[in-house]
Amino acid sequence: MIKDVLKDAEHRMEGAIKALNEDLAGIRTGRATPALVERLEVEYYGTPTPLMQLASISVPEPRQLLIKPFDPSTLRAIERAILSSDLGLNPNNDGRSIRLILPPLTEERRRELVKLVHHRVEEARVAIRNVRRDVIKDLKEYEHEKMISEDERKRAEDEVDELTKKYISKAEEAGERKEQEIMEV
Repeated sequence: MIKDVLKDAEHRMEGAIKALNEDLAGIRTGRATPALVERLEVEYYGTPTPLMQLASISVPEPRQLLIKPFDPSTLRAIERAILSSDLGLNPNNDGRSIRLILPPLTEERRRELVKLVHHRVEEARVAIRNVRRDVIKDLKEYEHEKMISEDERKRAEDEVDELTKKYISKAEEAGERKEQEIMEV
């Protein structure tokens, strides 16, 4: 039973790291990457739909993204979604595709992006600590219901603490990598 609880905790913590990595991929660095826009919500027939489901996204040049919609009628909606996003990019629409040219980042913008990275890493830390709190609460309930002994609970709590440290350090490493990418000129 304790193994199941720990396995579930590890799975949930891994999910927090995966979500963090996806968030960090969407934060702009000096070079173009489809991850910047692929999860952008586009209003498609009244339904918010991720851009990657509506168009192919490629990188023809290091500072440029090319978005080719599968359905040309979605061009205007994609353009609106890009303009209303916090990317700060101006789409160039040629009637068949949209080109996004990424200007070089200013020092001030880099610092803002680093702050955003720190915020996302902190959110991941909180998510991981919430998993830890839930697991410890469950273990105390099991002990209270006489399903496990006090010693088993304490050992399991120590294992959960080790897991927590491991995943928090993974989150911090991901944040540091992204920060270095952003600050790279």
